[in-house]
Amino acid sequence: MRAERRRLFVAAGAALLGACKLPAARAAAAPVVTVYKSPLCGCCGGWVEHVRTSGFEVRVNSVSDLAPYREKLGVPLGLASCHTAEVGGYAVEGHVPAEDLRRLLRERPDARGLAVPGMVPGSPGMDGPASAYASLLFDAEGRYRIFARH
Repeated sequence: MRAERRRLFVAAGAALLGACKLPAARAAAAPVVTVYKSPLCGCCGGWVEHVRTSGFEVRVNSVSDLAPYREKLGVPLGLASCHTAEVGGYAVEGHVPAEDLRRLLRERPDARGLAVPGMVPGSPGMDGPASAYASLLFDAEGRYRIFARH
């Protein structure tokens, strides 16, 4: 009887220990989004929170000039927005929904990144009534196509 209780105790302890490790394993596997934004931009913080609550790990860098980061990541000038980010080797420009980031990382298209040009009302992090907009997939030559409609 005592040996049976000990086995039950050990099994319960092992199950509890395994359950405690799950959140750490999930956190370690969360994709990292590195964001470059102006310290004065409030909507960028809203987008960061949207991405974070959608399961991404987010690292924010406040910078005075986004141009060098856009250039380094290959973001075409015509697709610029208020913040620039990088995830999984892709550039992310503007208020791209987290669901599009997940799809991008799942499908891994031959592209430089995704962009939602400008500051579209109702897009993640932006106030205002919802507007129709598209996430654009762009390549190294600056060509782009619609990736998702919202």
